[in-house]
Formats: sequence, structure tokens, C-alpha cells
Amino acid sequence: MKPYRHQFVTSISAVEQSHWQRLAGDSLFTSYAWLSALELSGSVRRETGWQPYHLVIYQQDTAHPVAILPGYIKSHSYGEYVFDWAWAEAYERHNLDYYPKWLSGVPFTPVVGARLLCEAPTETLYQFIQSVLDDEAAQQAWSGWHVNFPRQEEAWPSAQLLERHGVQFHWHNQGYTNFDAFLATMKARKRKMINKERDKVNSSDLSIVWLDASHIDKNIIDLFYQCYCQTYRKRSGHNGYLTRAFFELLFNAIPEQVKLCCAYRKHDQSNVQELIAASLYLQDKDTLYGRYWGALEDSEHLHFELCYYQGINYAITHKLARFDAGAQGEHKLLRGFEPVFTRSYHTICHPLFSQAIGDFINTERSQIAHYARQCTTLLPFKTQ
Repeated sequence: MKPYRHQFVTSISAVEQSHWQRLAGDSLFTSYAWLSALELSGSVRRETGWQPYHLVIYQQDTAHPVAILPGYIKSHSYGEYVFDWAWAEAYERHNLDYYPKWLSGVPFTPVVGARLLCEAPTETLYQFIQSVLDDEAAQQAWSGWHVNFPRQEEAWPSAQLLERHGVQFHWHNQGYTNFDAFLATMKARKRKMINKERDKVNSSDLSIVWLDASHIDKNIIDLFYQCYCQTYRKRSGHNGYLTRAFFELLFNAIPEQVKLCCAYRKHDQSNVQELIAASLYLQDKDTLYGRYWGALEDSEHLHFELCYYQGINYAITHKLARFDAGAQGEHKLLRGFEPVFTRSYHTICHPLFSQAIGDFINTERSQIAHYARQCTTLLPFKTQ
């Protein structure tokens, strides 16, 4: 008899919050609060191409889950940040369907963290999960299943799955006492560049204010959401993936972990301050996360100030070890963010495509390693 049994659920509400959170522990982005806010707000649902389909695992003789793998049936590849558009196009050229597929990951957030929620995962558990997902993929005609951005500690069987690498840029706190101490580690020219960018913002008519949840009311949420939508409209032609309700639910669910860094313009005659830009920040025990910047108007270097320099300063002040400001962005290198490797795991059901994609990933991994080495040469720090 198998040591485990399983079920797929189409809503996080099918699992008791206490059971989910016991397994999620301190994982912020796979917490019940975060994922339920996505579902309750309508940001993820079948109509948006993110049908919740979470894998819940029990031991045969227990009523409470021993492991959960949050997951979604996908009808597109938007909002994943592990790009497989070329794979989908190859399927289409051969008159095959790449969608639906199944994905374990955090919707719209390329953050490394716990994917398998479990207190004591074993090799037997990973093998069981692989068997369950393989069987489900065959029954539902998925092209495959994928696990994006798992933390390093998760022992996914890389010999049996396709392991893909990527690069993000994170800032690491080396015990800096203040922002100037961080700048002192840089070459003079790069230090001057950052000071010039910050001076440009500081000498403008803008004021930078950090707001915690106790100061974030419905009006602030409205303004922040306008910023969020405006940035997506300029970049992608739509209002973004997340609804306003998501942000309000989030501020209410985990108020101690969310903050807004806002830029206000003061009008002399009326003495009224107008919010023109904001960046959402989240914090766990040792890491700061910058997410969902938005602006209602352009202001030189304001993006760097709200999304990078303010975050670095906050991390230093609060003695946080790391600052993850989101995916991509080689311009982060010049500002002290260092390249770090990310991983994703993939099963492609079609044997010929699995072989071809496996060959591609093997070649890509060496290219990614070379890219990371090149990025390291662009860091602004003094050489020893």
C-alpha cells in the first residue's frame, strides 16, 4: 500500500487555514494569507488563466495534510517569469497543444521560496508527488507540469526532471551601519552616480514617506492602485494582473509585513500633498521584498529611489540580511545588487519534445553560468 494519499482542490478554502499555515511556516508568498488574497480578490481564477489546483497530501492513516504543493492549471504563460513561450510556439508549429499545463509557483511574483509545504519532506514524498503529477497530467492532457523558483533546500529529483537555471539580482547586507557605509564599499565613480541620482530626487519638490498598514486607508489604496495600473498600461497596455481587492485584503491580512514607500508632491498654495508614486514592500524575518512599483507621472531617478535606494536603506536600518527587488534589471548591478541563481523544474509529457527541451536547457545552463560571471564583473564594489 502506498504511504500517502492525495487530493487536488480547486480553492485554498478547501484546506483549513491552520493546517495550511502549519505547513507553510514562515514562507510569506505561499502563506494562506497571500494565496487566499489572490483567490478571494479574483486575481487568480479560471477566467484569468490561473485555475487553482492545489495538491494536498495525507499519510494513509491521518486526517490532516502532511504536505501541500500549491499549484495552478494554466491556459497561458503570463505572470510566471520562467519564460517558455518558445516551447509553446514549437508545440503550435507541430499542431499540438501546449496548454493546459500545471504550475507550482507564486502568481505574478518571481520570488524564490517554499513550494513544497512540508515539515519533513523525504525522497519517498518527492517520488509520490512526481507519480501523482505524471498521472494527473496524462488524465487531464496537460503538456507537462512545472515547479518555479523553489528554494535551494527543496530536493526535487533533478535526475528525473528538467532543471532550468535563471539569474536574479539581490542585495546582500554585509553588516552596514548606514547607507554611507554601503556606498563606501564602491568605486568612486559608481558612488558619485548614486549620490547624484539621490540628490536629484532630494532636491525636487517631492517628499518620500514610508507608510505602515496603520496609515494605509482606502484612499491610499486607491491611489496606490492607480499607480500600479498606470505603470502596467504604459508597459503592457493593460491594468495589471492584480485587482484592487487583492491589495486591500493583503494589508488587512498581514499588516505587520507590508509597507508602502510613497512619493508626495506638496502644493504650496493649498498645503496639500499629492501622491504621485509608490512601491509596495514586504518583509519576513530576514528579507525585504520590493514589489509592484507604480507612478502617475514621470520624475527623473524616482524609480531608483523608491524601488532600490529606499529599500537598501530600510534593510540596513532594520538589519535585514537580503533585499529582493524583483526579477530582471541589469541596471541593479551598478547599484550593488549581485547575481544569484534561480531554479525551476519541468516535466514535458511528449517524449520527443522532452528530449529537445532538455537539450535546450542543458545548453542554456552553461550560457546562464557565463552570463552570471559577466554580471559579476560589472559590480560597483572596490577590488581587494
